[in-house]
Parts: sequence; structure tokens; C-alpha cells
Amino acid sequence: MEHKLIFLDIDGTLTEPGKNEPPASAVEAVRRARANGHRVLLASGRSYGMLSPLLRYGFDGLVGSAGGYIMYGEEVVYDCPMTPAQQGLVLDVFQRNGVFRTVEGRDNSYTDEAFKDFLREAAQAEGNSELLRWREQIENELGIRPMAEYRGEPVYKVGFVSRDAADLREPMRVLGDSFDFCIQGTDQFGAINGELINKAFNKGLAVERLCEYLGVPIDDTIAFGDSMNDLEMIQTAGLGVCMGNGSEALKKIADEVCPPVGEDGLYRAFERHGLI
Repeated sequence: MEHKLIFLDIDGTLTEPGKNEPPASAVEAVRRARANGHRVLLASGRSYGMLSPLLRYGFDGLVGSAGGYIMYGEEVVYDCPMTPAQQGLVLDVFQRNGVFRTVEGRDNSYTDEAFKDFLREAAQAEGNSELLRWREQIENELGIRPMAEYRGEPVYKVGFVSRDAADLREPMRVLGDSFDFCIQGTDQFGAINGELINKAFNKGLAVERLCEYLGVPIDDTIAFGDSMNDLEMIQTAGLGVCMGNGSEALKKIADEVCPPVGEDGLYRAFERHGLI
């Protein structure tokens, strides 16, 4: 078979969400696929700093910040932070409307401390602290710092959480021409969470940019993902695979569905397609 260019989302695909430890079977699948001449790349919404702990498992390159930062080997293929004007507008309009922000630079990410205060209040009111524990675990695992430490470094992407849809009306109106609002869903407290992604890039465009850089036909690419921020990548790749634990909407769009990440999904899919 032709050697493939394989793109792996991280959270919910290579690892359980928010974790930096993939199953042993996934590590073995990546190792064996590369030994067979295939090239395997991380393709994540995470910034370079947040995904870098996974590089020790051996990858040929990475797509970070949902396509805003691309590396192959030691070469930077694409680098597209917000302009200073965009950055100032984004941070201001979210703050003005009480929308909680997680600002993602290349190496470091920062979150509004008021967000954790909101989670604590909601958890106490509901008598359930699971969401707060989940968020604190994510911040610890991914090294997200308090917003007070942010010193204006270039921003690639902003995660956001809004108490309700009304708080997003002005941001959507002001930012909609230049940015996509990728809404992930509503939690048990009614808060809406999502990501603000520059229209100049997405994971699908990242696949195209790397294929052009490497001279690889799109037909020789395979992409694995689990959520709607993987949509363009799944649609663009020669073969798009959704994890069994993934979004029902993405499953309908993907070419096929493999077992969940916790059930050796990647290894079994690699095996099925003769990659290992």
C-alpha cells in the first residue's frame, strides 16, 4: 500500500479528554505505523505548549491551535497568530460581556480566575462539584495559568464559556466576519462553551497545507477525530474516521467509525487498514 499521512486529534481520540497519557495500544499503533513508513502527526485544538508533552511518544509533526501553528520535523510550516488589533478586540468584547476566556498563546495558556469562581458557585448550588474537579484537572494536566500572569503574547485561539446565549450576541456580531464560533455544547449548569477560531485556518486547511508542503496527495491521508472541531479535517482527508466515543453528528459525516479510545480504538483501526 502507499505510505499514508495520518492525522490524530488528541483529546477523545489519542487520549481521554484532558489527559496526556495515551493508552499503550495507541502508542504501539503509532510506533508500528511509523516503522512501516507511514507518517503520523498530532492535529489538535491544543496550543503547541499544551500538546508538547505528547511529542515524547514519537510523531513526525504537529498541527496545533486548530491549524494556526503547523510543524513538520523541526520546520515551522505555518504560523498564524491573531493580529494585535484582532487580539485586543477579541479579549475586550468577551470581557465586556462577562464571557470567561482561556487565551492560548504558542507556549502558554491563561484562563480567567472568575471562571473558577463561577464553577465553585454553580457546583455548590447544584450540590455537585464534578465539573469543578474536571476543570481543575484539565488546568493541572495542561498547565493553564491564571490570566493575571498573561503579558500580551500573541494569541492563536481563545476558548470561551458563557453563562447564557445572550452574552454571546455582541461577540458574535463583532467578531463573526473574521472568526468562527465553534460551540461544543451546554453543560449541566446551562453555560455554553466553545472556541473562537480564526477563519484563516482550520484542521482541514492544515491537512491541505501539509500535503502541499510534503507533496502528498490528499487521497493518501487518514484523519481520526471525535468532535465537531475535527469536522473539516474529517471531511478533507482521504479517509475520515470518528471515534466510537465521539460526537453523533461527526459519526454521520465520517467515512467510518472505529471503537472508542478506551477500547483500543486507534490500534484496531490502524490494524484494519493495514497500517501496522
